[in-house]
Amino acid sequence: MSTKLGANGGQPVHGNYRGYYTKRPFVKDPRLALLPSQFFSDAVVLDVGCNEGWVTCEIAQQWGAKKVIGVDIDPELIRAAWRRRLTVWSLQTPEVPPHSYPPQKKRKRDDTPSVHLHSYFPQSMEHMFGPLPIPGRTFDSQEKFPHNISFHTADWVEHGLPEDRSGYDIVIALSISKWIHLNVGDDGLVRFFRRVSDVLRRGGKFILEPQPWETYAKAKRMDIRLKETANLLKIRPEGFPELLAELGFSKCERLGVTGEGGFRRPVDMYIKD
Repeated sequence: MSTKLGANGGQPVHGNYRGYYTKRPFVKDPRLALLPSQFFSDAVVLDVGCNEGWVTCEIAQQWGAKKVIGVDIDPELIRAAWRRRLTVWSLQTPEVPPHSYPPQKKRKRDDTPSVHLHSYFPQSMEHMFGPLPIPGRTFDSQEKFPHNISFHTADWVEHGLPEDRSGYDIVIALSISKWIHLNVGDDGLVRFFRRVSDVLRRGGKFILEPQPWETYAKAKRMDIRLKETANLLKIRPEGFPELLAELGFSKCERLGVTGEGGFRRPVDMYIKD
């Protein structure tokens, strides 16, 4: 979970790492690649602990989601997420209707096109001159990127968002369960899972990337409060499926394991009955 920096030397005691995606570099997130291609189509999605919004933007831009909301308690990370939205928009290939292309003579099979739309606004231009402006919202564009995404600063575990009242088709929680667990204990983790259940529509899906128990040892050394909480924990990550079943979720479906080194973790799916 990404929240405010701790007082202990500025340590990210809630998992609120700056530049997190420089540690997990990718163009397409390998965790999302474990999901079916139509998984997010026309869905309303909540990304809890969205950090700098890389995954949130990918879902909104490339996966056909109707609406995507990213929430993080750290305002600096949320500001970075809004900037990420601008960057992704600037680098996006424009949609050009087929009839707008000029007529071309038939080319041999090995000829290459004379126009490469993917490089119409190179990343170097964004660095030099800033991002492209986002056009105004229209009725036709409100469910398309970049208008189908928003970010909010909030302690979602404790307070939620106004948008929760409408419910979600999908809630994703990637690499945040450990930080919730270490900061607010077993009771706080149960509150988190219960809130996920409350905001999901019937048949909605919960995508969880739990960190293994052995990774708690290093994390709790960041702050004495984390160590004290860790000593009281009774729930273990391997017990999450049973706990979620008690809250009305289906049997855990392990979608796969991905990542390298310390980032190699499982990705699980639960469906609200």
